[in-house]
Amino acid sequence: MNWDDVRLFLAVARAGQILGAARRLGLNHATVGRRLDQLETALKTKLLDRRPSGCTLTPDGAGFLLAAERMEAEMQGARSALGGEGAGLSGTVRIGAPDGFGTAFLAPRLGLVAARHPGLTIQLVPVPRAFSLSRREADIAITVERPEQGRLVAQKLVDYALGLYASSAYLDAHGRPVDMADLGGHRLVGHVDDLLYSPSLDYAAEILGDRPSRIEISSALGQTEAVAAGAGIGILHRFIAARRPELERVLPAREIRRAYWLVYHESARGLPRIAAVAAAIRDLVEAEREIFL
Repeated sequence: MNWDDVRLFLAVARAGQILGAARRLGLNHATVGRRLDQLETALKTKLLDRRPSGCTLTPDGAGFLLAAERMEAEMQGARSALGGEGAGLSGTVRIGAPDGFGTAFLAPRLGLVAARHPGLTIQLVPVPRAFSLSRREADIAITVERPEQGRLVAQKLVDYALGLYASSAYLDAHGRPVDMADLGGHRLVGHVDDLLYSPSLDYAAEILGDRPSRIEISSALGQTEAVAAGAGIGILHRFIAARRPELERVLPAREIRRAYWLVYHESARGLPRIAAVAAAIRDLVEAEREIFL
């Protein structure tokens, strides 16, 4: 069995299609298909069901995927021990994060991570979506709830608070609510229900009940910008809203809390570059923990 063939199998299993894996690896589509044939012949079993719409793992393929990931981790660990990722770390680490945490908190501080590890390339993908670590869409993911499935390592980063905010200009024009009943006379800014990627992000139901939003935006930063511009009252992250002097708290007793989790795939546990970036993120959060609450 050829390790390079196993590496191609991992790429196809994670991409869900031969073409996507071939593009990522810089290989010809037919070459990847032929190498998969070689691997299946060597193992005397079918690993993938190949269809025009993509590839799915067979039962034997799913079992072999676990073994292949262990092989991958061993190869990467051996390379690290031999100096490939020694004192001077190298390579790329991709971080997937919600747009609020990723853009408002992590992006301005990535220079500190880069200064600590100048040989690393740090990629940040700050979008409001879930990331598949098993498909290697990210090496490290920041999530808003602890994952319950998959071979993942999860560590709680920090609790964070959200509250109701509006711009001073909006409140001057429309009045300042003194209780929840007053919200009925105000325009609310909320999220797009069918685009929520986690039930824990349904803040509106928890804090506003069945009061409808008249402006709905799918990203936390988009909601912040709309509220800051006077669109209405919205539920915003305190660590983001606190930096905007044009914003005022509304009904400060109404607050909800969530948590950020740092997650990576179990097969990456022993990789120095992943461990180094994960530790750097934890250090950044710990240094400013108070801003989240």
